[in-house]
Amino acid sequence: MNFLLDNWILVLAALTSGGLLLWPTVAQGAQGAAVNTAEAVRLLNREKAVVIDVCEPAEFAAGHVAGARNVPLAALEGHKSLPSNKTLPLVVVCQSGARAARAAAQLRKLGYEKAQPLAGGLSAWREANLPVEKAA
Repeated sequence: MNFLLDNWILVLAALTSGGLLLWPTVAQGAQGAAVNTAEAVRLLNREKAVVIDVCEPAEFAAGHVAGARNVPLAALEGHKSLPSNKTLPLVVVCQSGARAARAAAQLRKLGYEKAQPLAGGLSAWREANLPVEKAA
């Protein structure tokens, strides 16, 4: 007990650093964890996930995940391309993953509880040599 009292600064530093190490895990759980490409493929193949690309139409036409539906971020709410079954897993994609994270949070507020952004976005998808389509 004397050690703790005599070295309270060290104890405080240890607790603070531990908290900072745990913070990303806690924060990620609150906003919905991003899925990596392998997990996204598993969701597509086994759980019939739907890929929602939140890029603008010109970006979508330049290249997108094979079979993805284009729902621009600005037009997300009530878009006709969103699945009517809100229990289906959604993998939300953009170029880098930043817009996808915002879109996934918005989709969860709309009732799509299993909406998850793709970590790294389309760049990570391409890096993993997964199929990409271009609009005709």
